[in-house]
Amino acid sequence: MTYAIETHQLSYCRGQQLIVDNLNLQVPVGSIFGFLGPNGSGKTTTIRLLLGLIRTANPCVQIFGEDIRENRLSILAKIGALIEAPMLYPHLSGYENLEISRLARQVDRKQVENVLDLVGLTREAKKRVEHYSLGMRQRLGIALALLGNPDLLILDEPTNGLDPAGIREIRRLLVELSQVHRKTVFISSHLLSEMEKFVTHVGILNHGQMLFQGPVNRLHRDFSAQSTEQTLEDIFLTLTNSKL
Repeated sequence: MTYAIETHQLSYCRGQQLIVDNLNLQVPVGSIFGFLGPNGSGKTTTIRLLLGLIRTANPCVQIFGEDIRENRLSILAKIGALIEAPMLYPHLSGYENLEISRLARQVDRKQVENVLDLVGLTREAKKRVEHYSLGMRQRLGIALALLGNPDLLILDEPTNGLDPAGIREIRRLLVELSQVHRKTVFISSHLLSEMEKFVTHVGILNHGQMLFQGPVNRLHRDFSAQSTEQTLEDIFLTLTNSKL
């Protein structure tokens, strides 16, 4: 199997605290991979390690089979990322925000219109971002990540704070990006019932350790043979020993 992301015993300490503990992550090409875990489990730190935003002594990260230590610039050109809330200029329009990023990345001007169409913001492109809803801002953040036509999208909690309609819009968009545009989507979240609706693979992280990773149907199959747990939320709570 070909992997878009692969790590080998990836670890990271903050002071004396071990945040990521010997993580062997495998994200298949073309998958929608839900990276799940409680708050403080190490999800965002892992994403920052994957992107080289923080460093560790032995990175052990491969993107599409290339070592990020040796080919960081060429690898980053294949990645679009949105970490937490997008950094936007509220006094500028959505189009102007994209144009600034386009110029910085030196990509073709036509891509601005293309990504606006992909995320459904063409009609609102000339509107100032300060007048956008939260869902529109998140879609604009994803549009920024799509500039350069990356093969891999890494999204950290892109549905945080959205209402059900906004969450549905993001879900529809991510499924389209995967199934129609053939992009690999790596998405961290704690919204388990929502993730269960569209991810193809999951990795469940707790205290920096991977408790399970693989196809969603295998997760359900493994646990249905052991117990009456059925939903992703039930399985997650069992694995992490969490309580409602």
